[in-house]
Amino acid sequence: MSDSAITLRTRKYSTNRLLFRKQMIVDIIHPGKAPLSRKEVQERLAKMYNAQDPRTVVAFGFKTRFGAHTTTGFALIYDNIDAVTKFEPAYRLVRQGLKKNVQQSRKQLKERKNRAKKFRGVERAKILRPSSDKK
Repeated sequence: MSDSAITLRTRKYSTNRLLFRKQMIVDIIHPGKAPLSRKEVQERLAKMYNAQDPRTVVAFGFKTRFGAHTTTGFALIYDNIDAVTKFEPAYRLVRQGLKKNVQQSRKQLKERKNRAKKFRGVERAKILRPSSDKK
């Protein structure tokens, strides 16, 4: 993909010292090309704003305007990884690869609950314990 045809611009830039981050709206102009992936946007923003690690850049909420060849989204650039893990919601940390997703599906939770109805005491506790705790 030729990088010269794709333009990345930021607007409404502000610094948020309480949350240790810079926040901005990102506009991507990509005439005749597919929109950039979120990962590519994060790498480009890290280079533009001299971020120490591309994982400190969190990009989300991208919407592509049909026929206009533009995409708009939101980006946060944290000062360090500790600030990212402290202030970002869990689902975004999973997307960034900074946290492992341990959530089970609704069906699995209900099946486990119904299996546990057949037992009492220690046996029931073993069934209800999440699978990650089993040894």
